[in-house]
Amino acid sequence: MSRVSGPAIAYRLVTLTLRIRDVAPATPRARLVRLDLGGHAFDYAAGQAVLVGNHGGDAKRPYSIASAPEDVRRDGAIELLVGVRESGEPGDHLTLRVGAEVDVEGPLGSFTFPPDVSAPNLVFIAGGTGIAPLRAMLRHAIALQPPRRVGLLYSARTPDEFAFADEFRALAAQGAMEFRQTITRETTLDWSGRRGRIDREALRPLVHAADTLCFICGPRALVDDMPRLLQEMGVPAQNVRIEEW
Repeated sequence: MSRVSGPAIAYRLVTLTLRIRDVAPATPRARLVRLDLGGHAFDYAAGQAVLVGNHGGDAKRPYSIASAPEDVRRDGAIELLVGVRESGEPGDHLTLRVGAEVDVEGPLGSFTFPPDVSAPNLVFIAGGTGIAPLRAMLRHAIALQPPRRVGLLYSARTPDEFAFADEFRALAAQGAMEFRQTITRETTLDWSGRRGRIDREALRPLVHAADTLCFICGPRALVDDMPRLLQEMGVPAQNVRIEEW
């Protein structure tokens, strides 16, 4: 549901039947699912999505690809962040079982990392499972030459709902990115970090200059608020790309 995005990038739309290589917990309400490409080529832009459903079934749902194109070429697998119900399953359209076959159609979507970015400063602002396409973009941005200053501001309801948090902390410790988090609900879990919705104070340490290019994905309230806050901080509207999740 892209409301503001970059120019559409034309990739060949393909339909593949792939096997689930792995299913791992990402948060209490989401699973990291790896689909084995089995030698198939799959070209896409970081930020794009695929439609996925059980093999031979009629129903498919869209999921953003959470891995960068470089990761997919290296590992031969597509990673998806799949929201699940209390049963641990996402719904009747998809059964999360290692070895199960699924039908995949894509790539889809124009919320993508541009092919010719010149901005030296990049900021990714995520809410909840909206981290999925931003993780793909962020990992792609880190792999680019010349390197850029990359920041991630990630909001979740509670501390256990941050997907990929250990990965982001490791990248930050290596100096590859800046990583900041905030939670929006009361919690009994151990948490000494920031609390509350994202505001200008939370954004300020990451928005280093007006020429910062910002990518936003998350709940509607987040994508409604961020463009205004960023413009108040001097970031022009054309430097703000958003996707409602």
